Amino acid sequence: MGYLLPAEYAAYGLTAETADAWVTAASVMIEAYCKRPTLLSASYTERVRVARHSQHVRLSYGPLVSVDAVKARYARPSWRDPEDVFAVQFAEAFGVPGAWASVDPSTLWVDLSLGEFRFAWNVMGLRYTEAEVTYTAGLVTVPDAVKVACAQIVKNAQVTPGLNVKSSKMDTLQTQYFSDSLLDSQVKALLRPYVAERLS
Repeated sequence: MGYLLPAEYAAYGLTAETADAWVTAASVMIEAYCKRPTLLSASYTERVRVARHSQHVRLSYGPLVSVDAVKARYARPSWRDPEDVFAVQFAEAFGVPGAWASVDPSTLWVDLSLGEFRFAWNVMGLRYTEAEVTYTAGLVTVPDAVKVACAQIVKNAQVTPGLNVKSSKMDTLQTQYFSDSLLDSQVKALLRPYVAERLS
């Protein structure tokens, strides 16, 4: 699926005769650069580490729409930490260290704008060490920045004679391939907010 519709080609500086294949190829390049299968809203499942004291998790893909399901693994409390003495005794009595538990997403403090959430305080003082999160993230509508980036990639491709030639010297018959000039600094700046967080 392209991030520009044929009716929008002229508005973003492309000719009406531009082949749809150019826009499709540019859209695939955008997804590859952003390290995600699509910029549009999709469901993701990811296993993440939980910060020990803050019980805070930042997700890889954004913008976050909703947290749908969470399973978390209890941390192993330490006798050396005075805060954990009660937690160690409780954990040993009930055998919870390392066990996975389902967490109700409605109990989480979720920040959609930052793409992160925090676990609620546990009455027993037990903390989580990692979580498996199923969530929905992505764009509901394609913003102008992505459309401009898509059009710019198409324009860059149309003016580049050898799409994968980096440099060429005729006097020594030397050619270097695989240039990244289609995604120039302007395009990368437009796409920066949509690049996956920890996968970059």
